[in-house]
Amino acid sequence: MGEFFGYGSLVNLATHDYPGARPVKVRGWARAWRHTALREVAFLTAVPQDGAELDGVVAQVPGGDWDALDLREAAYLRLVLPEGPSIYHIPEGHHAPASRAHPVLLSYLDTVVQGYLQLFGQDGVDRFFATTQGWDAPIRDDRAAPVYPRAQGLTAEETALVDRKLREIGATRL
Repeated sequence: MGEFFGYGSLVNLATHDYPGARPVKVRGWARAWRHTALREVAFLTAVPQDGAELDGVVAQVPGGDWDALDLREAAYLRLVLPEGPSIYHIPEGHHAPASRAHPVLLSYLDTVVQGYLQLFGQDGVDRFFATTQGWDAPIRDDRAAPVYPRAQGLTAEETALVDRKLREIGATRL
């Protein structure tokens, strides 16, 4: 049996049913909004960074059967961390910053923030925004008709929290 470290939508436990999920910190990695030719929209990736820490979740891959998770994370490469779990990321040189042509989906961001709120509380949401690079990325508001396939419904309070954090960082909404 193997384990993975999730730092984006996998933090939202409603998006998967992998057992043994528990919050952890991983050192030496930061999070960034990026895009590749494999997807039309930007998504989160982990980037190596000395001294950085990422909040996330570690969960088990039953029987070491990585096929379903590899399919879900098809735009990423899987790397085993020195701490033991695997992390999905896009190596440098294989991604570019988010752009108007490749925006961040608000439904994806909502899902990620909801997971951080549930596992790490308000402090975790604040750390998520503070430790994520690339907030100059445009945000496509798809809440009314979510494009992200694992979008979760947010409460009015959760929606207000995401909107407030986006205002605080000066995010551009499309």
